[in-house]
Amino acid sequence: MSSIREFFASRVGIISVGAFIGVFAALLQKWGNPGNMGICVACFDRDIAGAIGWHRAAVVQYLRPEILGFVLGAMVAAFAFKEFRPRAGSAPIVRFVLGMLAMIGALVFLGCPWRALLRLAGGDGNAIFGLLGLVAGIWIGTLFFKRGYNLGRTQSTYASVGWLFPLIILGLLALRLIFPQIPDKDLSGILFYSVKGPGSQHAALAVSLAVGLAVGLVAQRSRFCTMGALRDLILFRQIHLFSGMLALLIAAFLTNLLLSQFKPGFANQPVAHTMEIWNFMGMLVAGLAFALAGGCPGRQLFMAGEGDGDAAVFVLGMIAGAAVSHNFGLASSPQGVGPYGITAVFVSLAVLLFIGFTMRQKTA
Repeated sequence: MSSIREFFASRVGIISVGAFIGVFAALLQKWGNPGNMGICVACFDRDIAGAIGWHRAAVVQYLRPEILGFVLGAMVAAFAFKEFRPRAGSAPIVRFVLGMLAMIGALVFLGCPWRALLRLAGGDGNAIFGLLGLVAGIWIGTLFFKRGYNLGRTQSTYASVGWLFPLIILGLLALRLIFPQIPDKDLSGILFYSVKGPGSQHAALAVSLAVGLAVGLVAQRSRFCTMGALRDLILFRQIHLFSGMLALLIAAFLTNLLLSQFKPGFANQPVAHTMEIWNFMGMLVAGLAFALAGGCPGRQLFMAGEGDGDAAVFVLGMIAGAAVSHNFGLASSPQGVGPYGITAVFVSLAVLLFIGFTMRQKTA
């Protein structure tokens, strides 16, 4: 066990994890997932919100097994290495709101930090603006950190608190198995399934779940986090986590080349739009929300799997944010930003700044 701990804590370990995610994200695209969306935590959370009926956007409804695997894989790793530690109590309502705002920003851009990298690795030039916005948002977050921003202390709590979110995930997996999709039907029992659009594009259940479990296992061990990578680079000039992020990008790019999935350009990219300013601003909002919450959406799922109730609240906030985005015209589409998406960006940014300025510990 100690040798495994040492490996995942090393530079080689984090690079290996990033490369693993990059390769299998590209392969998932080959195996059926949407273009440049082999793995996207924000998009897949949105699809789950649709699958359970929280929104009615018919083209993005599918209970994505990868997300379920992330949580369950992280939980298995946490138990195996005695790191399952139930904890909670750090400003839960703020974390829920941060999750909602992060999702609103991500769906204006159309992707989470992982998908921004995968879009770039697939040749989508629009991702450049999203990644610049992500860096800008996290940089603003570091300014709040320097001025005492803090969500408060997380405390150890009852074991049941740590178990609740993994049990919800197991319940969703059970629903997916009990109510499989009926061909050409958008409703199977109680779950909604897209029959066209990105939600209808997916790898086989067993493949998606296996990849999700594997990613959850290795990411939990390595503490892989794109927000943490940029935060550490900006604040401390540390490149440990950042090297894993670069490995994801390079591995996905090389795999896309081998699979003939690299198609450079700006126009007609899969599930993307060309409104540069709002690609930037959407991810600025998302990046600031991730920074203030203490982790990117993938990392939040992994922490929820290891018993962190605060991370679970953030994830639930993201799923609720997806419902809000699609129910109220905030989410973008390949045609451009939703009718109220621009307004949502400014409102979300104002709320994030309010949180950042008002939740600072005063120093003596």
